[in-house]
Formats: sequence, structure tokens, C-alpha cells
Amino acid sequence: MAAGAPRVFVSHLSGVAVFDPNGDQVGRMRDLVAMLRVGGRPPRILGLVVELVSRRRIFLPMTRVTGVESGQVITTGVINMRRFEQRPTETLVLGELLDRRVRLVDGDEEVTVLDVSITQLPARRDWEIDKVFVRRGKGGALRRKGETLTVEWSAVTGFSLEEHGQGAENLLATFERLRPADLANVLHHLSPKRRAEVAAALDDDRLADVLEELPEDDQIEILGKLQEERAADVLEAMDPDDAADLLSELPEDDKERLLTLMQPDDAADVRRLMAYEERTAGGLMTTEPIVLRPDATVADALARVRNPDLSPALAAQVYVCRPPDETPTGKYLGTVHFQRLLRDPPFTLVGSITDTDLRPLAPDTPLPAVTSYLATYNMVAAPVVDESGSLLGAVTVDDVLDHLLPEDWRETELHHGALGMSDIREAAHGKP
Repeated sequence: MAAGAPRVFVSHLSGVAVFDPNGDQVGRMRDLVAMLRVGGRPPRILGLVVELVSRRRIFLPMTRVTGVESGQVITTGVINMRRFEQRPTETLVLGELLDRRVRLVDGDEEVTVLDVSITQLPARRDWEIDKVFVRRGKGGALRRKGETLTVEWSAVTGFSLEEHGQGAENLLATFERLRPADLANVLHHLSPKRRAEVAAALDDDRLADVLEELPEDDQIEILGKLQEERAADVLEAMDPDDAADLLSELPEDDKERLLTLMQPDDAADVRRLMAYEERTAGGLMTTEPIVLRPDATVADALARVRNPDLSPALAAQVYVCRPPDETPTGKYLGTVHFQRLLRDPPFTLVGSITDTDLRPLAPDTPLPAVTSYLATYNMVAAPVVDESGSLLGAVTVDDVLDHLLPEDWRETELHHGALGMSDIREAAHGKP
């Protein structure tokens, strides 16, 4: 490599913004596409996988890249809008090379790939992988991390073999700041083998959040590859309504087996939701809203609202009920909205500021009526109450949207006229 030639470690590129020459953001970089070569020659970088604002993933050839830095990627502005499809001869650098177990040529020692660096060849726009950052040892109590070193690409062997049981630790490290919906999008575009490995490496809560954002087919595939005990743990960590929707798609025997493995209280919530028709308030609701007794104070309510695990919709109001405090509750008394909590002194009793004028929804209220209710009263969530006056749960606007949008909305990109698709030229990677 010539002196001064740029070198970038690919983990620093994950998620960086991609700009056109005018400084307008095109999207974000999600992976690099490489072509492995025989004879120990460094792989050539063919291009980048870029995720547009519409969440469509496209291929950006390296010939269209004018600058690669740890903070941004600059392009010529000529973009092919066709969806990226990986070809058999192509390898995804982040998705398939990181965490791979390979061997050092000198000594035949097995090591784990933590990162790789790419460099631009002198006087050309071609880029290739030149170095590999690896860790010795397999970990453990006495050598959890092991010695790390950076070696030339030619100093390792084993990248051309498909590895079974490949880890996901370092791939996940590059995506640890992604929101669940964005990480779900990453998983959706991985191979089934790699998707299962990444899912296995996520902790239960993180995997539960990601599963809730995945298309139904991906949910079923991932859940089916987990050990049953862990699958039950993940279902417990999911919102009860999402867990109920997922379980309802499984064969009856599998559904009952997983429900039996779940904690009784969690399983009871899910069974209760599955008893309602899917497109009704009862089928849409979550059984975990914020419930307070009338003698609780505004300070108590604000402390509950601050829970970071609550969605914004659920944190927008608290429901005042007589004991018991968990759904199904005693008599539902009314709702206190978050804005009202901010206006009153901390010692105020919530029972004295409860909104009793807004009627609750019945569990058999159909989806169109639920939608009209939220729109009419400008609500982001609504209480669901049974004939005896007990609070059963709450319907949130995000659950309603999930059922109003097309079934494949998570996989279908939005088309924005501002992208000027008719004016964008075809690039080298597009298929005729």
C-alpha cells in the first residue's frame, strides 16, 4: 500500500451517512459487498449496501464513491434505485465476515475475526480488504478476551468456507445503537443461517423488541430455531399483544407447549388476549397499561410514566381504578392524561383530577370504531373495559396502525416522489 493511502476499519462505517456531491444525505451505509479471490489475494470491494430514507436497500458501486471516511461516505450522485440482491459470488463484509473463526497461516492457530480494514489502491478507485483484526483464543473465565492482533489478509485462511455456528458478537457491536426497528431491518436482510446466529446472540429483552418489528415469516422462523425454554422466555419479554399475535400463527401443539413453558401470569395474559377476535379492541389491546389507585399522587404517576420500557403511547396517560392494580382491575374510574400530571402539584391525588367524561371501549369494539375513537378524541391510547366495569387493557395507536397497514408493510418500501426516480440513471449493478 502506498504511503498515505486511506485505510478504514469497516466497523467504523456501519450506519454512517452517505451524501451526494451537494451535501444532501442519500441514506446510510449498512454493509459492504466484497468478492473473495483465490490464491490468498485480498478481496475486492465491489460496493456498498445503502439504506435509503424509504428503507429500500440499494447497491452503490465503489466506482461511484469519491470519499470514504469514518464519519461519512461521499458519492458522485449517480444512483441505481433497484433493490439490492446479493449474488452467489458476493460476500457481505459485516454480515458474513465478522465473528468468523479462521486460522493463522503461520502456526495454524484458530482465531476470531473482530474487524477488517479496507484500503484504496494507488491511483485507482478500487478498494480491497488488506488487514484483518483478530483475537486469539476462544474465551472463557481465565482468557475471556484473549490477545488481539492485526494481520495481513494473506496471513489468515478459512474465509472461503461456510462456517457453522459462527458467532455474532462483533456484528452486533456494530449495530448496538440501532433502534429495534432498524436492527430488525438488518436481520431481515441477512441469510437465514446468519439471522439465526444473530438472534441467538441477542439477550431476551433485545430479541423480544426486535421480533415485534419483524415480518411474521421472520418471527416464526427465528422463534422456531430457538430452544423451547428460551423461546418461552422471549415470548414473556414481548408485549402480551405481540406475543399473542405471534403464537396465534403457530400450530396448536407448538402454541400450547410454549404457553405451558411460560410463567403462569404471562401465559394467562396472552391466553386472555387470544380469546378475542383479532380486529377488535380486545384483540388489539395490551394488558400492561399504567394502573393507579385513586389515592395515588401525581408524583407516583410521574414516577410510573418515567419507566423507559414504556412506549410513548402507553406513557401518555394513566388509568385510575379500584384495587386490584393489575388488569383485569377493580372498577375503572377514569383516565389522567400526562399533560394534566405536569400541571398539578406532586402531592395532588390522581382521583381528584381524573377525566371521567371519556367513555371507554368495549372489548368487542371493531377496528374501524377503535380508529374513529382515537381520531375523534385525538388520543394515542384508549382504555378497554368489560361489562362489569373492570379495566382489561389499553389499545394504542401503534397497534391500530399495525392492523390498518398492508400485511407486508414492513417489507414494502415507501416511494417518495422527491427522490426523482425517473431522473436517476442506471448504475453497473442493476439487472437488465
